Amino acid sequence: MSYVVNGEELETGDEDFLLEANFSDDVPPVIAAAEKITLTDDHWTVINYLRDKYKEDGQTPNFRNMLSEMEDLHPGTDWKKKLYELFPNMPARQGARVAGLPKPFGKGGY
Repeated sequence: MSYVVNGEELETGDEDFLLEANFSDDVPPVIAAAEKITLTDDHWTVINYLRDKYKEDGQTPNFRNMLSEMEDLHPGTDWKKKLYELFPNMPARQGARVAGLPKPFGKGGY
């Protein structure tokens, strides 16, 4: 499978993750539509967090670290519940896919 964004074909690999990170804001809506997700501001908060972590660390965080950091960055929200509402199919992995990032390392992004 591949995604077409603004006429450009973006190649995917295992589990439909992009082979190379793409930080264009035009990418998440296309992938989200394929995942049957309608993006909200909360989705974009998580997408931008995951992209920033990828730029800093070269990989995305596992769910436990993602949850802890989202709670620190945006207190007052039940992020465990919220992340599963936003990305019901394994939030760390599905969030990374929708963000236009390559497949996380190992199980759950470890």
